[in-house]
Amino acid sequence: MTTVTLGHLDETVQQASAAAVARVLEAYELEIEYVVAPRAEMIEHMRRGDVDLFVSAWLPDVDGAFLAPELGMEAFGQLYRPAFGWSVPEAAATGVTSIAGLAAADCPVNREIVTPASLLDRVRQVVAAYNLTEAGYTIAARPDAEACDHAAQVLEGSLPEIIPAWQPSFVHYGQKLLALDDPKGSYGAEQEARILLRSAARPEMDTDLLDELDELTLGNKVVSALDHAMRFEGMSAEDAAEAWQRGKLLPR
Repeated sequence: MTTVTLGHLDETVQQASAAAVARVLEAYELEIEYVVAPRAEMIEHMRRGDVDLFVSAWLPDVDGAFLAPELGMEAFGQLYRPAFGWSVPEAAATGVTSIAGLAAADCPVNREIVTPASLLDRVRQVVAAYNLTEAGYTIAARPDAEACDHAAQVLEGSLPEIIPAWQPSFVHYGQKLLALDDPKGSYGAEQEARILLRSAARPEMDTDLLDELDELTLGNKVVSALDHAMRFEGMSAEDAAEAWQRGKLLPR
């Protein structure tokens, strides 16, 4: 095999992790053809055999559909561990450490929760678990890009607002956030970001390459830094991955 098709979702976190994997593929002198699509379209690409490697599937829950038997994909490795949660800027926390404390009458946190539309169901789940509507909280769902811009403004100004987000993400870069505890477990389970391989392509793949990919670990901290570099430092996914590989982004 001299050319490999590498699939990823059209999101900066996924672009960044795919670019890091691409650095490994290039070291084995493989040509890379990218397949970029939303989840529903990616499933069809997999069904047609268009994708040799996919980076990355959040398993077992978020991207479990990618492992449907008829798609012929198998999971290996673990690049990082995605986890959903709510946070507030450290400078604005003022004693709030748990979601349970948000309902207190003297809690200084803004009662409007701005969320990316893609996270709306998860945010509703947390609000319901803690009866936050009764405490005056409302949900403002915005397009993902707009909500991300809002989160950046909250961080820049250390505003007392809740930021619902997956980790890794640019919002977690620099450790400026205080993660709110979730004693009721309403955030949902932590996921594993894994590489998917088209099973039919395995015999054609270099076994040393597969072993190296199986052992490749980026970690949430690195992926958050990659996401931040792409969003705020004008880097492409490839430039950010190269900076990481050269130790200029974060220590490996």
